[in-house]
Amino acid sequence: MNEMGEGRSISEILHHMGENHFPEHSVAPPLFQTSIFCFENFEEFQKALQDEKDNYIYSRGNNPTVNLCEKKIAALEHAERAKLVSSGVAAITQASMAFLKEGDHVVCVDSVYGWAHKLFGQYLKRFGVEVTYVEGIRVEQFEEAIRPNTRLIYLESPATFTFTLQPLRPVADLAKKYGIKTIIDNTWSTPIFQNPIDFGIDLVVHSATKYLGGSSDLIGGVICGSKEDIDVIFNQEFMQLGPVPDPFMAWQILRSLRTLHIRMAVHYQNALELGKFLEGRPEVRKVNYPLLPSFPQYELAKKQMRGGSGLFSVELKTTDREQIRKLTNQVKLFKRAVSWGGYESLIEPYIVMFRDDQEVPAERIGLIRLHAGLEEIEELKADLGQALDHMKQ
Repeated sequence: MNEMGEGRSISEILHHMGENHFPEHSVAPPLFQTSIFCFENFEEFQKALQDEKDNYIYSRGNNPTVNLCEKKIAALEHAERAKLVSSGVAAITQASMAFLKEGDHVVCVDSVYGWAHKLFGQYLKRFGVEVTYVEGIRVEQFEEAIRPNTRLIYLESPATFTFTLQPLRPVADLAKKYGIKTIIDNTWSTPIFQNPIDFGIDLVVHSATKYLGGSSDLIGGVICGSKEDIDVIFNQEFMQLGPVPDPFMAWQILRSLRTLHIRMAVHYQNALELGKFLEGRPEVRKVNYPLLPSFPQYELAKKQMRGGSGLFSVELKTTDREQIRKLTNQVKLFKRAVSWGGYESLIEPYIVMFRDDQEVPAERIGLIRLHAGLEEIEELKADLGQALDHMKQ
């Protein structure tokens, strides 16, 4: 067994890995809520300062609670190292910027998380970095977009709102052929259901706010990859920009990781059941969930993933905004909120992001994102059913 999780069961990683030597025989990991660490003598102090990435000096760099959390997540993702940061956006930004400079080019999936889209399309433009967006469902689309100065391919599989997949192995092979770094947002699948590093992807990022945290009560992010890549990110971006993970946040994630494999199984089954239920409703044109047989990339989903999360989208037949408003206001168990990955069920219509006087593409008006939480599935079905009935009244 090694530190990358190979040979270790998910249960061993979540419940036992790195927990043999807690002080005073503590069962739960201690919370090291300290800003600094002291040394016995000058020599130890001097030696530690020469290598901050591997020593406890100042909690902006390393902290025992944070490092234990990183060790477990790295093992889950089959990575050599992980770096916990203050948010999912910080993870995306730090991982990307560490490998880009002025004049470089990025190929990015066009349906990525909005703040990732803004990072490449707006923010990095200020520093002379160019981007080409591609649909990303075929490897040829990436190859056609590559330029001599392409340094990064950014993926999100499944992608936000549409849930389209990218073929990870072919894209990773293509990137390696041209010496291009690959990064993927794996928040949706979690390492319980997908391990992109096994397909050759270089770096995996997560919004730990979502399933790793699991209770909608923390904000965090994590980057997983090789020791070499994580060291570059630590020294070049993390220590300079300081997106510090709070030790209490790390402790909360450690607590939540105990049940990750159990929670994800329920989210998966609830999403499948809700998806099948909604496919049978006359108001629904289409359900976007990669693990439903009706999904266009179902066969690829089965190859790349062992299961799915609770997040999916529904395309209603209506283009009447008032009907969408009625549906959203009528649900009782589905909370009207952004984000996802907690215990609760959520609803977010696409049009809620726009003012009433703003134009929205007709094909997007009926698009609604749903998160299947941990509630009883029959209660969730009944809630959506009555809301759909009310929508046309």
